[in-house]
Amino acid sequence: MRSMSDDHTHVQEFFTARAADWDSRFPDDGPAYAAAVANLGLRPGDRVLDAGCGTGRALTPLRAAVGPSGVVAGIDLTPAMLQAAARAGRDRAGRLLLADVAALPLRSASMDAVFAAGLIAHLPKPSENLRELVRVVRPGGMLALFHPIGRAALAARQGRQITPDDLRAEANLGPLLARAGWRMTSYVDEDARFLAMAVREG
Repeated sequence: MRSMSDDHTHVQEFFTARAADWDSRFPDDGPAYAAAVANLGLRPGDRVLDAGCGTGRALTPLRAAVGPSGVVAGIDLTPAMLQAAARAGRDRAGRLLLADVAALPLRSASMDAVFAAGLIAHLPKPSENLRELVRVVRPGGMLALFHPIGRAALAARQGRQITPDDLRAEANLGPLLARAGWRMTSYVDEDARFLAMAVREG
């Protein structure tokens, strides 16, 4: 059984190797990110966390949604990803923090929403990690689990089959979120995007 540090090392190695050319590999994802952010229903002055922000592609639409009076924080476990985000100038849209979703450096109930692109597949302890996201979000706050490509298209791209134990399958994700304190409110899995929305229970 792998330890938490082994999981961290594996995730960091995976993303460090891909950080430099990540954006150039997926140049057309911008509109999909903006559309997913719109689903959060953010208002000017809101506080939002981009969990596992990578190169920060969601930070600019998140900033646009909350305006200059809002708070945007992007956290990631991989320094190379945060460096790529800063090189792209996205640190102007939000504060970049080197941190782990297992232990967020944020006060309880301090956020109105969490945006998480591609995060769920990389969580070492999904139930615990989703519970930590619950901790930092106020009751009634929203969670968006996003990927700019659906499960079937992603599996085909990676040359694999979708398995019944896939965490992102609707039948698995709903109960997983519920155990952590989220209630799934919508679920979309189509070739062009994956987007599951959930609300933090009171």
